[in-house]
Amino acid sequence: MTVNPSFIDLLKSPIMLLAFGFGSGLSRVAPGTMGTLMAAVLWILFLQLTTLVYLAVVLFCALLGIYVCGEAAKRMNQHDHAGIVWDEFVGLWIALATIPADWHAIVVGIVLFRLFDIVKPWPIKWIDRNVHGGFGIMIDDVIAGLATLCCIQLIVLYGWL
Repeated sequence: MTVNPSFIDLLKSPIMLLAFGFGSGLSRVAPGTMGTLMAAVLWILFLQLTTLVYLAVVLFCALLGIYVCGEAAKRMNQHDHAGIVWDEFVGLWIALATIPADWHAIVVGIVLFRLFDIVKPWPIKWIDRNVHGGFGIMIDDVIAGLATLCCIQLIVLYGWL
């Protein structure tokens, strides 16, 4: 498959449905941001989980993402197709792992995550260019999520949030 899938195509394949973030990656405008926003909506459901269960779910989703994103990239015949947004889901969930359940904190988390994901400061840019396959698709967003998490912790520590 070299053309962009339709939502019907996604419904026919659980792998593509996950890789394309339940359809959010089909957006013609900023699919990564749309994926991040969909991940934020799903993150609200995670608020009921204990920290340990939350981290286990995110780890499972990250490992699943290596396979799902890699397989979707093969099917699309394109490494890290813009519509593959499962990596944004996991990256945001990492970024929001320990933030206060406050809308200000969520907005800051989303903005910082998108900033790290779009600008790709070192080492994110190097990894994005040099690590391939499903692991390569996932790892740059995992690192962007970790960088965001660290920034949010500093912001909270200094009382700016």
